[in-house]
Amino acid sequence: MRVLVTGGAGFIGSHVVDALVVRGDEVAVVDSLATGKRENLNPSAQLHLKDIREPLDELFDEIRPEAVFHLAAQADVRVAIEQPLEDAEVNVLGTVRVLEAAHRHGAQVIFSSTGGAIYGECDEPAKERVRPAPLSHYGTSKLAGEEYVRMYNRLHESIHVVLRYGNVYGPRQDPHGEAGVVAIFLGALASGEQARIFGDGTQTRDYVYVGDVARATVSALGQEGGVFNIGRGQGVSVVELYDLCRQTASSQAEAEHAPARLGEIHRSVLDPEHAAMDLGFAPMVDLEDGLAATWDWIRTREKE
Repeated sequence: MRVLVTGGAGFIGSHVVDALVVRGDEVAVVDSLATGKRENLNPSAQLHLKDIREPLDELFDEIRPEAVFHLAAQADVRVAIEQPLEDAEVNVLGTVRVLEAAHRHGAQVIFSSTGGAIYGECDEPAKERVRPAPLSHYGTSKLAGEEYVRMYNRLHESIHVVLRYGNVYGPRQDPHGEAGVVAIFLGALASGEQARIFGDGTQTRDYVYVGDVARATVSALGQEGGVFNIGRGQGVSVVELYDLCRQTASSQAEAEHAPARLGEIHRSVLDPEHAAMDLGFAPMVDLEDGLAATWDWIRTREKE
């Protein structure tokens, strides 16, 4: 297929591109390189340097995609709080531009969303039917993007799919930039800096390896719509995660504690049963092995 991946030079997007190339698809990438990196990009994919907030019709006319994996996003919760207009422009306006351009070509859109930031606080692993209750600008902007996806499905009888990711980690996640806690912890341990835990560290998250996420994302191609959680369904506290990171790095370094951050939820775990039934999704990489692979990548990167 002719496939377009927005954000394909980014952390998750580049792994999705790799999976599509392995399938034998003809892959084009749209990325502004604001957070993505050229070195992440599969050499078999063609890069188009462009911001998704800009008009996309001419680019889509050139590529003529049959499917679009929309992973370009403003994904930093801290940036969303400090610059809510920027967050909304990328995650809402950018998504509308992608949906409208895809509609003109009859292309299916696979939209990458977020689980924890959309569901808010949940006592049990969140199912897709849970009423959204975002506590951050970022979660709200991604939920707005989801609503546009669902509206296009109703209005145009399209079959766009929404994937709500857990806390994705793995190689290519920059420990110094728009990073998740795994990359931040392992990056600090690799550089000899002291890691920081915000709050008491009992916050629980659902950590899912990027390779598993890429497989799940590609498997959504051809599904007739729907919303799917992509996670492991297992909660790990921040304190437990840091201990596992220290074991992976063979380190005894202690972390310092800092005040809890505004808009941070305490518990975020996803129920992936729906994805298991309809997408055949089953996480293959356990946390210890995923941390080891991430540690190896970070150490190699630090040496360069």
